Amino acid sequence: MAVQSESTESERKPPVAATAGGFYKDDGPGERPLAELDTIPDAVPRREPLHRWANRPYEVDGSLHIPMRQWTAYRARGVATWYGRRYHGRNTAQGEPYDMYAMSAAHKILPLPSYARVTHVGNGRSIIVRVNDRGPFIGEREIDLSYAAAHRLGLLRSGSAEVDVELLLPGKDY
Repeated sequence: MAVQSESTESERKPPVAATAGGFYKDDGPGERPLAELDTIPDAVPRREPLHRWANRPYEVDGSLHIPMRQWTAYRARGVATWYGRRYHGRNTAQGEPYDMYAMSAAHKILPLPSYARVTHVGNGRSIIVRVNDRGPFIGEREIDLSYAAAHRLGLLRSGSAEVDVELLLPGKDY
């Protein structure tokens, strides 16, 4: 059972190695030039009502995930990956179309919707994403980033990287 509700539990996990990269199945880069992705701004945190159904406990491949339903501190270090054109236009866990060119992400337990700061441990780059989907469900990955977010962090080519994830609480200035 993969239940994670406190940040201290996730901080104690042993680090998961990032992989050498490559595209998953038929996923891959988008049509827009990479230089255009540099102009996409970070998500701007704002207070939004929590999604009615996307924050209920759920099970994937025999693992139970219990999303956070209250605004409490969350910080974790783990592996980030990205998803692109394979899912572009498909509905996210909260029913919005996935936009690979938006600064968004998928997380197993962060509230939907919410905002998170993601920092690439290796290069120090930091971005703010809107968390509007569930995942990743492969191994012990911490967060799945949109194509644009992965580009801005500098992990498109490698496919994954070690990152720090911090939930941004509503009502604070970031």
